Amino acid sequence: MTDDLPLTSRSLPIALLRAREKVMGPIRAMLADAGVTEQQWRVLRVLNEEGPQEPTHIAERACLLLPSLTRILQKLEHRGLISRRCHPADRRRQIVEISERGVQIIHANLSASMAQAERIRSQLGPEKHELLLDLLNELKDPKT
Repeated sequence: MTDDLPLTSRSLPIALLRAREKVMGPIRAMLADAGVTEQQWRVLRVLNEEGPQEPTHIAERACLLLPSLTRILQKLEHRGLISRRCHPADRRRQIVEISERGVQIIHANLSASMAQAERIRSQLGPEKHELLLDLLNELKDPKT
């Protein structure tokens, strides 16, 4: 054992992965029943929350690489869960919008998603839950 490397129990990357698996496990089951992947769910959530937007913004907000998003958008459009149109000011760009069918998937799984979020919140307690979110957001966007 080396003194330079922290124990895996004190490693931030490993702790984040373990926490992600704990949170996402039950959500994956819900998404499988809904017939969407984690990545597709994130895209639908972003579009539902923020409205029509360009793919580059969707990729950033849904934590996806643009090449992956391109494939995801093709699948979502093929299933009728989103629509794409040319940007009004620049026809080389596009605007993506969630369809009514996509909104229905969000609404059909809202209670299960909220129940899982509440389980985690209850497990941590409201104060720790909010602190965790604040710390993770600070890590994402450090104040320099």
